[in-house]
Amino acid sequence: MNAHCIDIMSNYTIPTLPDQDGSDSDDDGDASYPCVLTFNANDPSGAGGVTADILSCNSVGAHTLPVVTGCYVKDTAEIRNHFCLESEAVSEQARSVLEDINVQVFKVGFCGSPEALSVVAEVTADYADLPVISYMPSLSWWEDEEIEAYLDAFKDLVLPQTTLLIGNYSTLSRWLVPDWNNSRPPSPRELAKAAGELGVPYTLVTGITPNTQTFENVLCTPYNVLLTEKFERQDAAFTGTGDTLSAVIAALIAVGCDLEVATKEALNYLDGCLLAGYQPGMGQVLPDRLFWTQGMSEDDTELSDTPSDHIEDFGLPKITTRH
Repeated sequence: MNAHCIDIMSNYTIPTLPDQDGSDSDDDGDASYPCVLTFNANDPSGAGGVTADILSCNSVGAHTLPVVTGCYVKDTAEIRNHFCLESEAVSEQARSVLEDINVQVFKVGFCGSPEALSVVAEVTADYADLPVISYMPSLSWWEDEEIEAYLDAFKDLVLPQTTLLIGNYSTLSRWLVPDWNNSRPPSPRELAKAAGELGVPYTLVTGITPNTQTFENVLCTPYNVLLTEKFERQDAAFTGTGDTLSAVIAALIAVGCDLEVATKEALNYLDGCLLAGYQPGMGQVLPDRLFWTQGMSEDDTELSDTPSDHIEDFGLPKITTRH
């Protein structure tokens, strides 16, 4: 597939949103957005974490319910540390909103500790009919003992309840098949098979590099490949892509797409985000999750038919940080 798909959102139509009682309505005042509850850390750089979840979900027509599990100490170049919230704080955030709002999908990002993962497992088990989209980021910035404890807890507690596991090829390979000793690298389906043995029916393996010009993303079950999407490699280092992709898939499932359609749409959306990426700091490039608004006409962005004197000369500075 050609990577230059930046116009995808101009042709994207959000499905008709149902009322809370499940019926369709032509009255915009009675409509409600489907909701995605995300467990994730705060990223002060705005690259990933709950910021990525909120912008990504809202861009494709879902409302985000962000449950903060901790805080990164991070800029656009690297992660320096992470501070966890107590498990009780994570639990009370999730329980309070779940008692108030109907949720369609759970998304699990970085939760920071085995204790927080235990809360995620308890909450999702109580809503076992809802799909769980789990994203496993690279944890190479962390201490080895903390990585091992976190991954073991994720395997034991979260994967048995996960509907779709998402991760980069190298991250999933090291985690799911650490003792792989074949002369060839594991295939995406073999990674999905390893995940399937832990209770995961679907796995999306991203960032497979068959050559220097392209990379592939493969959605599969332990038994067969469902979807393969190929994109051109871009000459930039990005941060926040995994949270963006997983959040959009969760949102598209919430608005009514099936898994294959949601995955295909989300991958193309992410490609548009990367093509329009920008560099706010001295580190990596961030996905522009609102890239599709750049094509709006003047009529779409007009604030008022009779602008006030104090805003008539107001203008946003031209973006000069795009890679």
